Amino acid sequence: METSELLDVLSADGLRLLDSLDPYDSKADVVRTVSELRAAGHSPGMVAAVLNQSKLRAKAGPKFGAFAERMLFTEAGLEQATRLSVAALHAGRFRDAGLASVADLGCGIGADALALAALDLLVTAVERDEVTAAIAAYNLAPWDNVTVVHADAVDVPLDDVDAVFLDPARRTAGHQNTSRLRDPADFSPSLEFAFGLGERMPTGIKLGPGVDRDLIPAGAEAQWISVDREVVELGVWFGAAARRGIGRAALVIGDHGTAELTGPADSEDVETGAIGQFVYEPDGAVIRARLIGDLARQIGARMLSTGIAYLTADKLVTTPFARAFTVIEVLPFDERTLRRELAARGIGTLEIKKRGVDVDPAQLRKKLALKGRASGTLIVTRVAGRHCALLVERA
Repeated sequence: METSELLDVLSADGLRLLDSLDPYDSKADVVRTVSELRAAGHSPGMVAAVLNQSKLRAKAGPKFGAFAERMLFTEAGLEQATRLSVAALHAGRFRDAGLASVADLGCGIGADALALAALDLLVTAVERDEVTAAIAAYNLAPWDNVTVVHADAVDVPLDDVDAVFLDPARRTAGHQNTSRLRDPADFSPSLEFAFGLGERMPTGIKLGPGVDRDLIPAGAEAQWISVDREVVELGVWFGAAARRGIGRAALVIGDHGTAELTGPADSEDVETGAIGQFVYEPDGAVIRARLIGDLARQIGARMLSTGIAYLTADKLVTTPFARAFTVIEVLPFDERTLRRELAARGIGTLEIKKRGVDVDPAQLRKKLALKGRASGTLIVTRVAGRHCALLVERA
C-alpha cells in the first residue's frame, strides 16, 4: 500500500465509503462495482484503495474474527500478523507474570499490541515503517492504554516498561511481494539484538517455526505453536515471561481447544518396534519441539524407524498431539506392486504422506495410474530402516 492510497482510505470519506460497501464477494462483478463507485463521484485512487481494503478485511477474518471488520491492513502486514487467538496467549503470559507494561517492538499492523491492550496492559507499540505504523495507530485507536511510536525498535528507550515483545521482520521491506530473509542477522531487529534484550528483561520473541534450533539460547523457553495442524510460529521466552522448568513446548490449537506438551529439553526417542495396528503422525509442533519420545511414552507407542517421526502402537489412543491411522496393509515400496494392490481395491483418489523417503507424491501418484471410485491414504516411509508403503485409513 502506497502512502497516497493510505491517505485515501484514512480520510473521512474513505472510511465512510469503506464501511458502506457490501461484504467482499470474490465472485462479484468488480468492473461493475468500480463503475458504480466512479459514477457516484469517487476518484479512481479512492475506489482502488477501499476495494483493496474490503478484500483484505475478508481475508483477515480467520485471523481476527469480528475485529477484522473495523481494521485496516497491508498485504504483507496481514500475512505476517499473529492470529488473534495466539496473540491472546502471548498477552496472557505477560499478565500472568505480573508485568504491567510492555513494549511491542516491530508491532506491524498491531495484532499483538491489540491483545496486550485488551488485557489492560500499558502498551508502547513501535513500528519503523511509516505506512504500517499509521495503520497500527488506526487499528489500536479504540484503546487509550496504547501509544504507537513511529521509530526503529533499536532506538526506543525501554527504561519505563516492564517487558518487551518482538516480532522481528523476516521479509524484505515493502507492503507486498516481499521475500523471506534467510540470514537471522538480516532480521529487523536482528536476533542478536532480540536475544540481548532477553538477557536484560522479561522478553518474548516471535520467530518462524523453521528457524535454526541451534540459535535458541540455553535457558530460554522455546514454544512451537500449531493451529489446525499448521505450525505457525516459534515463541522464545526469557525471564519472568518464561515458565520455570520448561525448555521445550508444543502448543496445539484446534477444534479440541488447546493442548500442550512440555518438557525441560528435547525428549529422548523411544525404541523402534514392529508395525502395530495403528500408526500415529505427530503434530508438526511436537516434531519441531522434538518431544516425539514424550508423546510416544504418553500413548504407549514405539518408533517405526530411528529418526523418522512416525509412531506405531497396538491400541488406539485419542490424542490432540497426533493423527491416528489404522493400518490396512503393509506393502513393499515398489511401483508395480502398489499399482496392482491399489487397482484391486478400486482406489482412484490417493493421499500420499511421506517421511524419510526421497519421493515426489505428485509424480508417484501419476505413475500409479489410479482408477476407481474409492479413496485411500498411503504412507511412504522407512520401517526398521527399509523403505515401505503403508496403506492406511484415518482412525
